[in-house]
Amino acid sequence: MPAAKEHQHVEWKESWRDEYLKWVCGFANAEGGVLVIGRDDQGVAVGVPEAHRLLQEIPNKVRDVLGIMVDVNLREEAGKELLEIRVDPYPSPISYKGEYHYRSGSTKQELKGAALGRFLLKKQGLHWDGVPLPYVSANDLDARALADFRRQALNSGRLSTEILKEPDPALLDKLHLREGEYLKRAAVLLFHPDPERFVTGAYVKIGFFENNVDLRYQDEVHGGLLAQVNRTIEILQAKYLRAWISYAGLQRIETYPVPEPALREAILNAVVHKDYANATPIQISVYPDKLMIWNPGQLPPEWTVERLLDKHSSLPFNPDVANAFFRAGQIESWGRGIERMLEACQSAGTPAPVLEAAHSGLWVTFAFSASQATGSATGSATGSIESSGDPLHRLLMALGTETLAPSEIQRRLGLRHRPTFRTNYLRPALQKGLVEMTLPDNPGSRLQRYRLTDAGKALWANLTRKESR
Repeated sequence: MPAAKEHQHVEWKESWRDEYLKWVCGFANAEGGVLVIGRDDQGVAVGVPEAHRLLQEIPNKVRDVLGIMVDVNLREEAGKELLEIRVDPYPSPISYKGEYHYRSGSTKQELKGAALGRFLLKKQGLHWDGVPLPYVSANDLDARALADFRRQALNSGRLSTEILKEPDPALLDKLHLREGEYLKRAAVLLFHPDPERFVTGAYVKIGFFENNVDLRYQDEVHGGLLAQVNRTIEILQAKYLRAWISYAGLQRIETYPVPEPALREAILNAVVHKDYANATPIQISVYPDKLMIWNPGQLPPEWTVERLLDKHSSLPFNPDVANAFFRAGQIESWGRGIERMLEACQSAGTPAPVLEAAHSGLWVTFAFSASQATGSATGSATGSIESSGDPLHRLLMALGTETLAPSEIQRRLGLRHRPTFRTNYLRPALQKGLVEMTLPDNPGSRLQRYRLTDAGKALWANLTRKESR
């Protein structure tokens, strides 16, 4: 009768080969397990020839090659002799001839590259962001970044005023961002003016795509991690996400296809939990109908997307980075980031994000509602402009090929406050050379009109082509 199925703690082999020491190594480096010799892939007992000889040889080979001790027991089933090799989990890393193997699920994997680095650090009770960096001191950090952190931490109330008044080295100690005389990697990621000098790929890349291959424009966000989050949201809302304009009485309301609280949680999760040993940046791909965030990080062992969506404990990939974000009031420490993201989308009436764990990282996809995916910038003599939140773009769409009085432009934009129109719209357009006066020698004339310059017309034509697709 076949035995139960193989799983993370049990492996079957029909006969013994010395290469199966790799499986013993994998169990020792993971949670331990049992290697059964004499059972086929279907779980049927087929027996082991010369079982008594192997009872003596296998423990010695394991000791000589792996440097560990195992229990080898003789069992009998259906008249067949089987061997059980029982392997305990080991706190220190175990190698097989210089190779490190690991049991994950029902498979054995050889650890290499970043995965091997994470494994070796974990066995030492360390995380990647907690490794000290020589040749970097508190004097090398960005004073503005530290000042911004102090301000945020004071507002959050998660650090006392006394601690926040301490000099930078003392504050870094309180945040556990120092190891002896050295700063940890987390300190450089958070507060250095150029973290990429030490950590390749520690930035965010944003691109707008018409389809999977047609990239239209892109941006990159560099600098300390705390500043990256806000800057990324600003760029997305200014250049990539089209806001719908509505009014509640005199109040102007801008509604983005991805609610800002959900977008912030998604970006925070990506930045805080990124695998920074991977030299690839976080990538945000914006399409006409969706926004996708790819984070080169890994779920904790044995975790699934379903577990992420349920209530779960907080298990940060970068604990020291996460602690600084928590003290700054940016994140919670209860593992509620995904839940808050879902709640924000539900409250705004937008589709829930889709999470997908791939071998290379984690995807979060926000689909736009039908109206927001197909909406375009439109304007007419009787209507107001509804377009992206970029004031310059809205002004260009209002003017188009016409020559208009400032009052007419303001009306088309749906703006009631004249100083706002002139400060945020008209003056920047004039300064950037996108709009010109018909009477430049008499700026205050009641006959003054405005029209697009050649540069403005080129940008307007580009915007029009995008909106017509």
